[in-house]
Amino acid sequence: MSRIDDYRQVAPPGAVDIILRLAERVRGRRFLNVTGGRLGGGAAEILRAAVPILSDLGVDTSWEITGGDPAYYATTRALQAALEGAERVLGDEGLAHWVEMNRVNAKKLALDADLVLVHDVQPASLVTHRTEGRWLWRCHFDCSAARPAAWSFFRQFADQYDAAVFSLPGFEGRLGIPMYVIQPSIDPLSEKNRELSARELTDILTSLRVVRGKPLLVQIGPFTASEDPVGVVNAYRMVKKHHDVRLVLAGTASDEPDRVEILSELREAAREDPDVVVLELPAEAHRQINALQRAATIVLQKSVRAGFELGPAEAMWKGKPVIGGYAGGLAQQIIPNVTGYTGYTVEGAAFRIRHLLNNPELIPRMGAAGREHVRRSFLITRHLTDFLALMTHLAR
Repeated sequence: MSRIDDYRQVAPPGAVDIILRLAERVRGRRFLNVTGGRLGGGAAEILRAAVPILSDLGVDTSWEITGGDPAYYATTRALQAALEGAERVLGDEGLAHWVEMNRVNAKKLALDADLVLVHDVQPASLVTHRTEGRWLWRCHFDCSAARPAAWSFFRQFADQYDAAVFSLPGFEGRLGIPMYVIQPSIDPLSEKNRELSARELTDILTSLRVVRGKPLLVQIGPFTASEDPVGVVNAYRMVKKHHDVRLVLAGTASDEPDRVEILSELREAAREDPDVVVLELPAEAHRQINALQRAATIVLQKSVRAGFELGPAEAMWKGKPVIGGYAGGLAQQIIPNVTGYTGYTVEGAAFRIRHLLNNPELIPRMGAAGREHVRRSFLITRHLTDFLALMTHLAR
């Protein structure tokens, strides 16, 4: 049995058969993915599922990663942040070092393939060393508000690709090459999304010291201003006046000054209120995230600026209503009044939470609608269909 057959139990009827037919059309072609690493979310999370499936389908698919010294990584982080619209200082020396390190990477990596997909910023300048095949730049973030100087520098590499792929219309910058849209997806059989037994769920929550004795509000995401965890705490406080609920904020922290300040404020809120739980999780805490989303009564994703983060889709796959912002891909995932609610303000989020708690019959109804929405639109089977269709088109 091929790995793709495992998805027949969760994907829409006929989805796997379409993938099998499309795979036949590109069998024998060589596909190469290049990223800056194998860990974390975004491209790496998608490829960890997609590469083995495509290989099982007889599509020659490989995955290479670039590497470098601390200065190389610091420059790529700053460059991507600037392309996302943040203010960053990009020195000529650092950018030249990034280009040089990728020249070294190009000598070490096997870059010959019929189609090379280079993901995000870190390996992007490898395109200057292309030898054969068609090259695509796959951008997993929103670069529509990139800093002009950063985009001017980066575009000299991006325009050397044969095409670019973005996650949403409107996420792209100005380019002189064809551009396509493929929305990201979740893997329903991964550690982050697979079914958990009651024993597993209890053991994980116990290890996290999360008690389930009252309705649980959960937000998972980095402790950054763009995710607005402080706004979530304020919404919780408004709800707490009317309902005895508990709030769990789980995410990753770093030594960046703004993140340190936000995390300090959240810890202070947790010290003052035992029903506010702040969890610092490592990037690979997939089972813990899975358990928290499954234990939640309502999942929050109050992002004020976002790319196409898949937290809402993950939560809806677990049958949870989601209350989120409008930013990035959130509005694509959350169908207002059907799978959850979207809004701009703290007061709006608090109102929607109270509405669901006052009308508990809506919670499983929205959860079921959300799971079906994800089944149709955000599973990896849909992603593979889009990818193979694009590959078939480009391979011609």
